[in-house]
Amino acid sequence: MYTRKTAIICFGFVFILSGDVFLWSQDREEPEPTEYVQDLERRIQILEQTVKLLQEQLQTNTSGREDASGSEPSQAAGAPVQLLAQDSSADPPVDISGYAFGDYYWMAANHDSDLEDRNGFRFRRIYLTFDKSLSDAFDARLRLEMRSPGDFTSTTRLDPFVKNAYLRWKLSNRHQAHLGLSPTPTLNLVDEFWGYRWVEKSLLDLQKMATSADMGLALRGSLDSGEQLRYHFMVSNGSGTRGESDQGKKVLLSLGLYPSDSVILELYSDYESRPLNTNRRTFQSFLAYQAQWGRLGFQYVHQTRSGTPDLQLDALSLFGVAKLSPATSLFWRYDRMFDPNPDGAGISYIPFHPGAKSNFFLTGVDLKVHERFSLLPNVEVVRYDKLQDGTRPKSDLIPRVTFFYRF
Repeated sequence: MYTRKTAIICFGFVFILSGDVFLWSQDREEPEPTEYVQDLERRIQILEQTVKLLQEQLQTNTSGREDASGSEPSQAAGAPVQLLAQDSSADPPVDISGYAFGDYYWMAANHDSDLEDRNGFRFRRIYLTFDKSLSDAFDARLRLEMRSPGDFTSTTRLDPFVKNAYLRWKLSNRHQAHLGLSPTPTLNLVDEFWGYRWVEKSLLDLQKMATSADMGLALRGSLDSGEQLRYHFMVSNGSGTRGESDQGKKVLLSLGLYPSDSVILELYSDYESRPLNTNRRTFQSFLAYQAQWGRLGFQYVHQTRSGTPDLQLDALSLFGVAKLSPATSLFWRYDRMFDPNPDGAGISYIPFHPGAKSNFFLTGVDLKVHERFSLLPNVEVVRYDKLQDGTRPKSDLIPRVTFFYRF
């Protein structure tokens, strides 16, 4: 028994010293004497605690053999390993998560005859997220995104790029700051409440009138102790996930009122300084209601684009989600573009006619096969108003089976 005890103690001592030797051999610069001594003292304390527990275990085991009552030995045998693992200087782990979604789609009808009958499987998005707690006040996130082009012509691979990369500083219980590439106040609440980003983007994002992430400094929090009045302020480049190439900046602010657990009202505005006097200003109002049966949302948007001439874009979105059972939900949405969107032809996966006002319809069913996996049969329809020449573009009809899973 003493031989085993001695061997364990020696092994622990050699293990601790070997860590110092290895670290010293990997670093060409000699560590600071004070830090080295403090680290060595800490390791010696751990070793002393281990020896003490081994002694207590030895005494317990010896007395257990001599005790005729047959009492069970102490469970201190696992303690040395636990103590060695309780190194206060150990780096917190990185939490890794991710999710992916895509479709089998069929362009059953389209205003662009070249797109009709296109069909196939595709990943629309794949995300890989790394979250790390740095301290009680700081944490960080890095999120990589991979997506297919969605233009029906490119055959490029799904190359990753940085979607989010920010440091969060918890200034207090009610306020926090985000530095880096973080979610914008434009879409953050609407996307969260809509809840089916993997089926379709929300109105502003879909119509290429806003970005879901931007590079800059953001402040978020509540203005009262009950968190009924919340804010999200941001100063950013205005270039989304792309690099900055001009001197203009974007200022964004949302104010959210939460009078109860069921009702949310958010008012939002931003101003973006752009080159060649093409500045943009956006106003948005969002009203939401939620209950046990599901949720309803209403969004109205007005955007002014300076130019020759100035462009005014107005749009609204209505959506609802009804829970039919714990594993089944019905969702629907209607978007109205009161003005033609000149960027419509460049919208990924569902290009719009750039010269016509549009009505967008979406409906589908969420079938939760597993808590991390859903199948969502759905159909998208776009019906256009008449053009200035009196003709009406052909409607778009896109049946899909969307899949979504977390990993």
